[in-house]
Amino acid sequence: MKNTLIKGDNIDSLVYIRDKMKLRESIDLVYIDPPFATGGEFKTDSNGRVATISSSSSGKIAYSDKLTGSAFIEFLRERIQIIYDLLSPQGSFYLHIDYKIGHYVKCMLDEIFGIENFRNDITRIKCNPKNFSRIGYGNIKDMILFYTKGKKPIWHEPRIPMSEEEIAKLYTKVDKNGRRYTTVPIHAPGETKDGKSSQKFKGILPPPGRHWRCSVEELEQLDKDGLIEWSASGNPRKINYADEHLTKKLQDIWTFKDSPNPIYPTEKNHEMLQTIIKASSNEDSIVMDCFAGSGGTLVEASRLGRKWIGVDKSDIAIETIKKNLENNGFFANESMYKYIEI
Repeated sequence: MKNTLIKGDNIDSLVYIRDKMKLRESIDLVYIDPPFATGGEFKTDSNGRVATISSSSSGKIAYSDKLTGSAFIEFLRERIQIIYDLLSPQGSFYLHIDYKIGHYVKCMLDEIFGIENFRNDITRIKCNPKNFSRIGYGNIKDMILFYTKGKKPIWHEPRIPMSEEEIAKLYTKVDKNGRRYTTVPIHAPGETKDGKSSQKFKGILPPPGRHWRCSVEELEQLDKDGLIEWSASGNPRKINYADEHLTKKLQDIWTFKDSPNPIYPTEKNHEMLQTIIKASSNEDSIVMDCFAGSGGTLVEASRLGRKWIGVDKSDIAIETIKKNLENNGFFANESMYKYIEI
């Protein structure tokens, strides 16, 4: 499949992708950042600059966000039902949404994907604290709802570096060679009556109600390799060295702040988009964004060697996407990707 940019209403475009491009159950990752049901309009000024907080009444409308309440939920439902058809059995869906409407959207997504395929409600720190005067606490976050089509999605666990402070706090011991380490139990909850995890290790059985985390043979090898520390009372624990565990699992609170000088209203942080694409797609995957906006998803999919489909109906968005791809070294002209108007 050739990378494809489509100008048109996304429901018509999604039907085209499903029926004309014949991509039913072919797309591994969909990320969308739709309007947030704010009731406003997002504009650029006469020089093409984007206002992040307020905008001139004479500015050009990049997109309108007038749908609210149940009408907005149904607007999304129509489109996401087709997106569901397009997702592969190993596919993932990320929806970026505002905290005010997001929980209502989640109920609708639970109906389409099944609550058992809901993976995360990710809190994204989007900006620095503001001091606007209003009744209520300052808002520095939005949310990303993450679902999968099935039980075995593409998943490459995102890990991030640990700080020096975190390493010092977690790895409090130092061995004779100056290596920082900590120790962890070699048993886990749950008894097993038969099998290799319930046998004696060095003449010791697991504590009552627990079993060894691995077979006795593996524990013997760890001990032989000097990776079991024995306490004065004869309690064995596994040694974990800090220099072998310098990253940690990414949690569900992300700090990916948006640019203060975006090229398009509500342009999203590119490092965040990279994180999502790396985690939930392979190099041969198709990635789709049918609210493409600035084209950030398409740029990062290109950077990571994925194929992509982008959709937007805004003239300003399409112009911005083309410039964004070109400025980042992807697709110097339209002959290098397929462009369709619907």
